[in-house]
Amino acid sequence: MAKISSKRSVRYVCQACGAESPKWAGQCADCGAWNTLIESAGEATTPDRRAAIAGEARIERLHEVETEDAPRVASGLPEMDRVLGGGIVPGAVILIGGDPGIGKSTLLLQVLAALEGRLDTLYVSGEESLSQVRLRASRLGLPRLDLPVLAETGVERIIDQLTRHRPGLVVIDSIQTLYTDALDSAPGSVSQLRECAARLVRHAKASGTAVILVGHVTKEGAIAGPRVLEHMVDTVLYFEHDAGSRFRIVRAVKNRFGAVNELGVFAMTDAGLKEVSNPSALFLSRHDQPVAGSVITVTRQGSRPLLVEVQALVDASHGGSPRRVTLGLESNRLNMLLAVLHRHGGVSLADQDVFANVVGGMRIQEPAADLPLLLAALSSFRGRPVAHDTVVFGEVGLAGEIRPVQNGEERLQEAAKHGFKRAIIPESNRPRKAAKLDIEIVAVARIEQALDQAL
Repeated sequence: MAKISSKRSVRYVCQACGAESPKWAGQCADCGAWNTLIESAGEATTPDRRAAIAGEARIERLHEVETEDAPRVASGLPEMDRVLGGGIVPGAVILIGGDPGIGKSTLLLQVLAALEGRLDTLYVSGEESLSQVRLRASRLGLPRLDLPVLAETGVERIIDQLTRHRPGLVVIDSIQTLYTDALDSAPGSVSQLRECAARLVRHAKASGTAVILVGHVTKEGAIAGPRVLEHMVDTVLYFEHDAGSRFRIVRAVKNRFGAVNELGVFAMTDAGLKEVSNPSALFLSRHDQPVAGSVITVTRQGSRPLLVEVQALVDASHGGSPRRVTLGLESNRLNMLLAVLHRHGGVSLADQDVFANVVGGMRIQEPAADLPLLLAALSSFRGRPVAHDTVVFGEVGLAGEIRPVQNGEERLQEAAKHGFKRAIIPESNRPRKAAKLDIEIVAVARIEQALDQAL
């Protein structure tokens, strides 16, 4: 009788996108990256192994599916709860990434300390020893130091501990350090990342344990590893900061249990991360007197309106082609707005360098910043400041019209709360109950009207 032996296949895996190839090539056929195909031995499997894992599938009617309304668990940090959509959902898998040293481990240790006594937790460290974790906890002055911790990188042994102790929340720091014995590739490779994450996701869904995975980022700022890693989890958070600033922003770019683009603002101190209750004050640099090229706008990040300052500097170009530089804004949108200003406003900046910036390192990706950016550029060009108690928002169309933006009345309420007396807004965003707002409303329908009212 012939003996059935397990077969281990050899393939080449792209370290940039995770695509597989039966033979080595200098360039990945899927993503186009060069020299990223690494030899990887496949998992040894017997013919009946996949059938055993798959189990029996059964078709059900959607209205017959039983649901459980599991209550969210507050993390103890309101800014973190805001980003997560109201708290931690049992069985959710959360991926958080950020630059080295930005404070990911610090934030998660504070979350675990705040949850202690209300939810069983576990901190799994794959990068630091337990003594290093203890030193960080002591430096942060955590209220309790009896947090359960585990130093382990083998995913099978981690899942065995999770099955035995059944914590409500586990932090894996980080997913790039884990490995499974079923694969021969090194920790951090595409195959290891994919398989380890898949096993943790399966355990989270089966047991109801919430899992937070810490992920490394590439030099471009994206989470390292295959893109499928972000598809597997329920929530993806990015930890952002401006170089040299002590403020940190946690932004949700994917959330199955809440709004995307929601953000939480923290300040890094000697005692760890402290929540910022009024983030609008961070992004406003109130000048002693009005200055040219500065306009205040109200942007909306998730469900939160924020006041930010948009600055522009227009100067004569001394090179062959004028420069267009933006920080926190889309450069293509700046070029479009300058063309609209020339066509419908009668002002040409074709021979001028234009630099645009959002104060505080904030990134604005919504069209509500069109009108304030355009007015800031014109204010700098003419040397005429916009009144410091004026707030501006609105989308600018290619035909020169000022288009409405979402949640206009909430933006006005945020501006009035911070003492602004005048608002230049789209005509369609004129509030119906203007008497309740302690702010003068200047509604404009065309770019020409906005230029006359602002300057």
